[in-house]
Amino acid sequence: MKEFWVYTLLRLALFLGSLGIVVGVWFLIDDSVPLLWAIVIAFVLSGVGSYFLLNGPRDAFARRVERRAERMSAKIEELRTKEDAD
Repeated sequence: MKEFWVYTLLRLALFLGSLGIVVGVWFLIDDSVPLLWAIVIAFVLSGVGSYFLLNGPRDAFARRVERRAERMSAKIEELRTKEDAD
């Protein structure tokens, strides 16, 4: 569960950082910042950035999910063979 929270918090921090940069640059160019467009652009930038920057935490989270799925599959198979034996 730790890997989930680490990855989620890193994604959130990356989005907020991207939003800050987009709003800051937009404010330097123009006096008004359309918040909806700034959020959309920050969302796209953080998505692309997370693909490259958060590869390690994403892999750790994926390994954790895979191990958990394997344990659940093994437990289901064990119950199924036990039921067939009865």
